[in-house]
Amino acid sequence: MASPQTLEIVKATVPVLEEHGTAITTVFYKNMFNGHPELLDIFNETNQKLGRQQTALAMTVLAAAKHLENLTTLLPQVTQISHKHRALQILPEHYPIVGTHLLGAIKEVLGEAANDDIINAWTEAYDEIASVFIQVEHGMYEQEMWQGFAPFKVTEKVEAATDIAAFTVVPVNADLESNNTASHKPIDLSKLKLSAGQYITVKTDPTDSDRIALRHYSLFSANSDKGIQFAVRRDNRNEHNGLVSNYLHDSLEVGDTVLLSAPAGDFELNQDLVQQNDIPLVLVSAGVGVTPILSMLEAQVTANPKRPIVWVYACQNQEHHAFNNEINALLAAAENVEKHIFYFESGQILDEAWLANLPKPADIYVCGSMPFMESIIDALVSLDHGVDSVHYEPFGPKMSLELA
Repeated sequence: MASPQTLEIVKATVPVLEEHGTAITTVFYKNMFNGHPELLDIFNETNQKLGRQQTALAMTVLAAAKHLENLTTLLPQVTQISHKHRALQILPEHYPIVGTHLLGAIKEVLGEAANDDIINAWTEAYDEIASVFIQVEHGMYEQEMWQGFAPFKVTEKVEAATDIAAFTVVPVNADLESNNTASHKPIDLSKLKLSAGQYITVKTDPTDSDRIALRHYSLFSANSDKGIQFAVRRDNRNEHNGLVSNYLHDSLEVGDTVLLSAPAGDFELNQDLVQQNDIPLVLVSAGVGVTPILSMLEAQVTANPKRPIVWVYACQNQEHHAFNNEINALLAAAENVEKHIFYFESGQILDEAWLANLPKPADIYVCGSMPFMESIIDALVSLDHGVDSVHYEPFGPKMSLELA
C-alpha cells in the first residue's frame, strides 16, 4: 500500500495527467524504444502510429492515479491488459524498464513542475501498480496451455471472405524456435480447453522487415478437434499496409510452420446466462470482428439452441461477408433467431436509431474496428443498456475505450 504522502501527491497530479497524459506517454514510448529497440518486437506499430497505444497507456495511468489507494477497483481492466501481456510474453523484468522511461517522460514533459516530491511519489506509485500486474500475470503464466511461442503446422487455409483468410493449425510438438531456450512439452489437442472469444498471438519474422512482429488474432471456433482455428484480415486500408496480415496472406501456406503463444483473453460468454432463455443473446459485429462472435454463436447453439439469438452483422458488401455459410448453418440449428445484415455500400446503416429496436434486457457482445466499437458502445449506453450487459473486444488497446 502506498504511503499517505504518496497517495496525496499522486491524487493531486490527476488534473495534470488529464491535461498532459498523452504527451507524457508519447514521449515515454519514443524514449523507451530509443533505449530498448528490442521492445519494438512486442508493440504493434500501427497502434503506435495511430496514437492508440499512447491513449491506452494514458488512460491506464490516469485510472491508476485515481484509484491508487484501492487498485482492486481496477482489477477488471488489469485483467484485460494482463491477458495481452501474457499473450505477448511480457515478463517481470520488463516492468523496471517501463518505470524508468515513464518517470523520465513525466519529468521531461512537466519540466520544473515535476519536482523531487512528485517523482518520488510516482516512483512508489509505479512500483505498487507494477506489482499488481506482475502478480495477476504470474497466475496467467502458471495456467497457460503451453510456454512461450510453440510451433504449429498449417493444415488448412481458406478464404472466409474477400481479404479474410481462415487458418487451421496443429502443434508440431518440437521446439523449432532457435531463440527460445525452453523446451515445449507435447501439446495434446484433445486436452486443449479453448473458450469462445479467445485469441492467439502469432510471432512472425516477415522478410520485408528487420524486426520480429507479434499480432493477436481471434479464434473463430472453440472446437479444437481439427486444430486451432483463427482468421486474419489483410490490413491494406487507409494507406496502411499491415506487415503481419500481408505476410500471413501472401507467405503462410498449408504445410508451413507458424509460432503461437497460448490462447488468451477475457472476452467470453456469460456462462450464467447460456442455459437461460429469458434474456436474449445479442451478437453484433462488423467485418473481421465477426471472428470471435462466430465462436460465441457456435458455443451458444451447441450448449442451448433454445435461447433467443439476435444476430447483427455489418460489412462493406456481399463479397466481404465473412463466414456466411458457417453462420447460416449455426443459425439454422437455433430455434429462436433474428438475423440482420447491413451492407455499407448499399447504404444500410447500423446506427442508434436501429439499435433502439434491440430487446431489453439483453446480453450483448460487440466486436469490430475501433470507430465501429466506439459508435456502437456509445449508442448502447445512450439507450440505457447497462455496462454489465455490454461486452466487447476491440481490435486495439482496450483501455482507449475505457473511461478512467
